[in-house]
Amino acid sequence: MVNGKVVRFDDDRGYGFLAPDDGGEDVFVHANDIQEAKQQFRPGARVEFAIEAGDRGLKASNVRLLDAEPEGRPRRDHDDDGLCDVLSVLEFRTELTEALLDAVPTLTAAQILQVRRKLTDLARTHNWIEA
Repeated sequence: MVNGKVVRFDDDRGYGFLAPDDGGEDVFVHANDIQEAKQQFRPGARVEFAIEAGDRGLKASNVRLLDAEPEGRPRRDHDDDGLCDVLSVLEFRTELTEALLDAVPTLTAAQILQVRRKLTDLARTHNWIEA
C-alpha cells in the first residue's frame, strides 16, 4: 500500500488523480476503486492505496481515506513586484491537471500524464517551479 494525497477528484465524472508521497507520477483513480463515500475525496485529502497497471497506465485500487482536508488550497497573496510565484512541483501539477480537465474533459489519463510530464520539464528548465 502507498500513502499519498488526492490531487483532483471529479465526483460527477467519477475519476481523479492521486499523488504518491514518494514523489512518483500521479495515479489515476476511478470511483469504483474508492472504499469510502467518494464525496469525501477532495484535493489535499490523505489516502492509502494500491497501485496497479491499468489498460492506460498506472491505476489506484483499494483507495481508503486517511483524513480529509478542505477543498482547494489557500490562494497566494500576489504583490505588485512584477514577479510570479514559484510553485512546488505538486502545486504546479495540481493546477495544470485542473486546467487540462477544464479545457478538454475528454483527455485520457495517459494523455494528461504525457502533457504534464513535458510541461513540468519545461517549467523546470525555466525555474518556474521549485527544483
